[in-house]
Amino acid sequence: MTPAPAAIPFNRVTRPPGPLVIDIEGVTKLYKMGSEIIHALRGVSLQIRRNEYLAIMGPSGSGKSTLMNMLGCLDTPTAGRYLFNHKNVAHMEDDELADIRNREIGFVFQTFNLLPRSTALANVELPLVYAGQPHHARRERAMRVLEEVGLGERMYHKPNELSGGQRQRVAIARALVNNPSIILADEPTGNLDSRTGVEIMTLFEQLYEEGNTIIVVTHEEDIARHARRIVRLRDGLIESDAPAT
Repeated sequence: MTPAPAAIPFNRVTRPPGPLVIDIEGVTKLYKMGSEIIHALRGVSLQIRRNEYLAIMGPSGSGKSTLMNMLGCLDTPTAGRYLFNHKNVAHMEDDELADIRNREIGFVFQTFNLLPRSTALANVELPLVYAGQPHHARRERAMRVLEEVGLGERMYHKPNELSGGQRQRVAIARALVNNPSIILADEPTGNLDSRTGVEIMTLFEQLYEEGNTIIVVTHEEDIARHARRIVRLRDGLIESDAPAT
């Protein structure tokens, strides 16, 4: 049996961080479940700069998923401040949040979330359709991004004609197509075997080296160590925030 490739690339590049893209201060999130109040986040403060590669970790119930939803503008804080590119997300209407999600945040999910009856190319084009780009421009951009993630020869295949790793590459291409401010990846290797997972994390490494800002939410230590910084949550608070070792 051929051994799996190393989990962490040798001679990793660390890019200097740029200006602030995310500035969270004193954020709390409460949920009401019947008569019970759940404190998902308890005054979290976090700053993320452009060109950072960050992993967010924590056990079940730590607030990790709530923080991910907050960072992705899928939810708003009960209290506290969240500035995304210096805009106060907490005060935005739903249509403003949807616009930020489409234009500024590239999502990569564990389950890929691809349209099953559409080709890889059509899936990658979708954010550009929502952004109102003309057909020729979005087709050209989507084709170029699929080439960048190594799927130039598979762009007319549908998801059921692709391997799990190829589907995740389609999802990553879709996340990249709008040149977002951040790429937010939720357990991006969770549905992949270990070898394919390493290939996907190597792709994230390349994207980081090209200047992308990447936030990976994971419960796996070996995946988190690909990042340059690891934030650990416990009981709705940041337990530690330190460089990856």
